[in-house]
Amino acid sequence: MIKAEDFTDITYQVEEPDAVAVVTINRPERYNSFRGRTVDELIAAFKHAWADRRVASVILTGAGDKAFCAGGDVKERAETGGYGETEWGTFEIQRLHQAIREIPKPVIAAVNGVAVGGGHVLHVLCDLSIASETARFGQSGPRVGSFDAGYGSAYLARVVGEKRARQIWFLLDLYDAQTAERWGLVNDVVAPDALLDKAHEYARKIGSYSPTALRFLKHSFNADSDHLQGLGNVAFAGLDLFVESDEAKEGAAAFAEKRDPDFSPYR
Repeated sequence: MIKAEDFTDITYQVEEPDAVAVVTINRPERYNSFRGRTVDELIAAFKHAWADRRVASVILTGAGDKAFCAGGDVKERAETGGYGETEWGTFEIQRLHQAIREIPKPVIAAVNGVAVGGGHVLHVLCDLSIASETARFGQSGPRVGSFDAGYGSAYLARVVGEKRARQIWFLLDLYDAQTAERWGLVNDVVAPDALLDKAHEYARKIGSYSPTALRFLKHSFNADSDHLQGLGNVAFAGLDLFVESDEAKEGAAAFAEKRDPDFSPYR
């Protein structure tokens, strides 16, 4: 497992007064999109927080004020055909999803900007989400030749309802923080300069409660939707095949070239 001092794509800091680990995706030049290395480091960070008895909760956020996370690095995918080298030789986004769900400590998303694509999935999987007033939410998969037919869609429907989830995935619009709160997608909306303060306020409360009670509660909340992991396995196996197709490559290439994709030959 990657050591915290070797992180290059994220930062990791334990703040003992609040009993919280702050995990920050630190690729602002790419809107905090993730490559394989980023995912590996995020998994390691959650494992470190899991094992650390000083930590009662985790805050996940992004560097800068433009993006929480823009999902997978589509530009790198278009240029190289993949997401770069990884610790295990495989792109472990499903393992990251499971780490967020399975860590027996509440995870708080502090959404400081755009949360789209795979970044949108990450915040949805967190136990609680706080949004800056400047945050924007949405999906992008069908526009760039990708999809998440596991937690990213099926679990999203449990959070916001079937009609809203289908709206998010089929129309690919961006939604402001106030709309996200109205839909139940986030718990709180605050001014940008109050975002981390609010996240730490949540963390301080959580840190004062029984860790065993919180652990059982998180497992209980997850139990009803754990079967979606199996659906995700099927979906990501299909995605592995799909991204090698001309259709998917057209989506990635169009994104990198800043043009509209032409999917008409594949209808």
